[in-house]
Amino acid sequence: MLAKRIIPCLDVRDGMTVKGVNFVNIKEVGDAVELGAEYARQGADELVFLDITASHERRKTFAELVKRIAQNINIPFTVGGGISELSDIERLLSAGADKVSINSAAIRKPELIDQMAKNFGSQFVVVAIDAKLEENKWTAYLNGGRIPTDKELFSWAKEAESRGAGEILFTSMNHDGTKNGFACEALAQLSENLSIPVIASGGAGNMEHFAEVFTEGKADAGLAASIFHYKEIAVPDLKKYLSEKNIPIRI
Repeated sequence: MLAKRIIPCLDVRDGMTVKGVNFVNIKEVGDAVELGAEYARQGADELVFLDITASHERRKTFAELVKRIAQNINIPFTVGGGISELSDIERLLSAGADKVSINSAAIRKPELIDQMAKNFGSQFVVVAIDAKLEENKWTAYLNGGRIPTDKELFSWAKEAESRGAGEILFTSMNHDGTKNGFACEALAQLSENLSIPVIASGGAGNMEHFAEVFTEGKADAGLAASIFHYKEIAVPDLKKYLSEKNIPIRI
């Protein structure tokens, strides 16, 4: 069985890492490059950097920041935010990103997934889905959780896979920042429906939540922000805990 991955997520605004609850009430928590380097030292498997206002403000993710991250970090990292065309992706990969995550652009222009996979390879393509459970249906949202769409989580994830996505990063907007646990039921359904890895995001509050997301939720990776940024859980302690639970993890 493949080792499960622990992925700290850094939501970036103007070069600073920020965090909110349910996608609002945003606060600064530290320098993005410094925090990323610290997580790499702690043994994180990967990192995700998301420029959270790029799509909303219709600007590009700063390639300069990506270059600084690449110079200071020795583990794979994914970059997302404000990506709308192949030239954006090329710029980020050239700057040192290992993978590129698209969310709003994928919903607006699904063929971009096909183009990315064809030009760069599926292993570079992460399709992020921010979805909210409303009246027993998971609705995908645009622009950092601001605009509901007609896309439904499971069918959209399946379409993204068929177009060439290499991974799905699913964030439950209902769980985001609440620290009450991941959306394990939806994650398990996603994992069963797809043949590509599923990254779980939204709701991590303690070590047990990670054990649950890897067993009940069947996720391939667990992504979190608050608990790492505020030093509530250290990556080495989390990995030791999961290993003791017989969950395959890189120590």
